[in-house]
Amino acid sequence: MKRKVYYKYNPQTLTYDRIYPSIKDRFFTVLRHLLSGILIGFGVFWVTIYFLDSPREKELKKENQLVQAQYKILSKRMDEVSNVLRDIQQRDDNLYRAIFHSDPISSSIRNSGVGGLGRYDYLMELSNPDLIVQTTKKMDLISKQLYVQSNSFDEIVNMAKNQKDRLLHIPSIQPVSDKSLKQVASGYGTRIDPIYGTPRFHAGMDFVAQTGTPVYATGNGTVILADWKQGYGKCIMIDHGYGYKTLYGHLNEYSVHAGQKVTRGEKIGEVGNTGKSTGSHLHYEVHVKGQPDNPAKYYFMDLTPAEYDKMLQIAANHGQVMD
Repeated sequence: MKRKVYYKYNPQTLTYDRIYPSIKDRFFTVLRHLLSGILIGFGVFWVTIYFLDSPREKELKKENQLVQAQYKILSKRMDEVSNVLRDIQQRDDNLYRAIFHSDPISSSIRNSGVGGLGRYDYLMELSNPDLIVQTTKKMDLISKQLYVQSNSFDEIVNMAKNQKDRLLHIPSIQPVSDKSLKQVASGYGTRIDPIYGTPRFHAGMDFVAQTGTPVYATGNGTVILADWKQGYGKCIMIDHGYGYKTLYGHLNEYSVHAGQKVTRGEKIGEVGNTGKSTGSHLHYEVHVKGQPDNPAKYYFMDLTPAEYDKMLQIAANHGQVMD
């Protein structure tokens, strides 16, 4: 290889003089070229690393995009499952449980959280953690709600199995034989008090009858009171189970005692005029889960639809209570 020759212009002689570089000059020249090459190489390497993907990186990015797309599809499907589950929950509360007069499951139980603080912290180290955490939370909530709903259906199945016994215990006939429906003095609701002359809530239904008229248990149950009760006079209370209790007030005589088992249609006492009463009649109440309910709703085994409608009209037209 021919050696490179260097010249330098001499303004005094107006000629080019040959230059013989020293070893030091040559060293720095070589070093300069070497450093330039290193810098150029590093620049090319940096551009390649940060702007150009390797085949492996391209494959990983493609897989990551596919995973994100799958998560979004999964999240959408879980939203659809949540909507279906919400419909089932509404049916459960407003239809299935209503049939058996059972309380709906509270929203605090259905929508209670899963786990405690920091439950999803380990997922924050993954790529795109927000999407993964959100999807995992949805899945956990659906799993919890499915568990609650499964237990609810188990309860309903047990209610259905016990329905025959339950129907025997629910109050479902009139406490006084009154097919003519002329003996209903006052129905459930706000009425004028016959003694004080002021409006008050009447928690039961009054049946006008002669003293000594038989009074019947309206459903199977256990007598929990057969004694004098303030305002009601001689009174009988029956616990029918399943959240139902009935009260029979102003009696003349008892035919049962506390602790005795009774069946629907069994005579338990006689109509009287004891306690806070203005005439011989029976005051009858139905309590459901500790709250008074309209007794007229519980004559479905005793009256035809036409008789039931007529009874409601008679009760509504008698605005004054007997007690």
